[in-house]
Amino acid sequence: MSFFAPPPSQTTRVFTRLPDRFRKPRPTAWAQANRGGHEIDSFLEGPCFDRQGRLYVTDIPYGRVFRISPDGAWEQVAEYDGWPNGIKIHRDGRIFITCYKRGIVLLDPETGAVTPVLETAGSEGFKGVNDLCFAENGDLYFTDQGQTGLQDATGRVYRLRPSGELTCLVGTVPSPNGIVVDTAMTSVFVAVTRAQQIWRIPLSKSGIVAKVGVFAQLHGGMGGPDGIALDAEGCLIVAHTGFGSIWRLSPVAEPLLRVTSCAGISTTNVAFGGPEGRTLYITESQTGSILEADMPAPGQKLFSHS
Repeated sequence: MSFFAPPPSQTTRVFTRLPDRFRKPRPTAWAQANRGGHEIDSFLEGPCFDRQGRLYVTDIPYGRVFRISPDGAWEQVAEYDGWPNGIKIHRDGRIFITCYKRGIVLLDPETGAVTPVLETAGSEGFKGVNDLCFAENGDLYFTDQGQTGLQDATGRVYRLRPSGELTCLVGTVPSPNGIVVDTAMTSVFVAVTRAQQIWRIPLSKSGIVAKVGVFAQLHGGMGGPDGIALDAEGCLIVAHTGFGSIWRLSPVAEPLLRVTSCAGISTTNVAFGGPEGRTLYITESQTGSILEADMPAPGQKLFSHS
């Protein structure tokens, strides 16, 4: 059931696509488990801009990280034995990556070296970390998705403080994916892909986690909510993979805008960029493209860039 009329709709345009020299489709263990065994040439994720306006993206099955210039030129920064997904750049310039195989890692953009930050939770391996975000106070929030879903609602959401203190906030999530914390540090939003939901985790001063609830319910489709972001007006931007759409939801979850893909339907993640921060860049993983769309408001100030 939907309580709202369809919101206004607009389409994207292709900003750039993965050059053919980087496309060599072949069988991979990741595609065997996650893409029905099909040979694919890439699976782009984790868009994040640095201070120079360059866009970093990951390529999960091939353990690659690319950097894209403002005019759309690609260069490979790293290739390693891992499955990198989300990227965020700390205010001190360090590049953090969630790697399904290796936990939280750091990328040296000059050498391409990848070094561990957090490999386990109390000596227990992660299921497969997925995405991450920073709060204003330096806390790092990340999701541990693995292969969880409606059949196994044991995905986890963690908080890692600058002191090294690690806390599991929620451990009963059926496929936690994209994650973002609001400016006031009162709420963490998590894309729960297999449940077709966005969950809201209230952040209390006591540190007690309670009253976790559903902020928004998507209709369904071949995928679900994947990467998410906030804009400067407090609206939540949701990449709906498997439906080829991006939703803009109001601070009370009313759908205000639908942005449709001009390429494939695998719209996996989003990042705001451009001169005024009003351009939304979208990884479309079916075609290996970066799409763009002009949005009503600029993106939330990223605390990692402060």
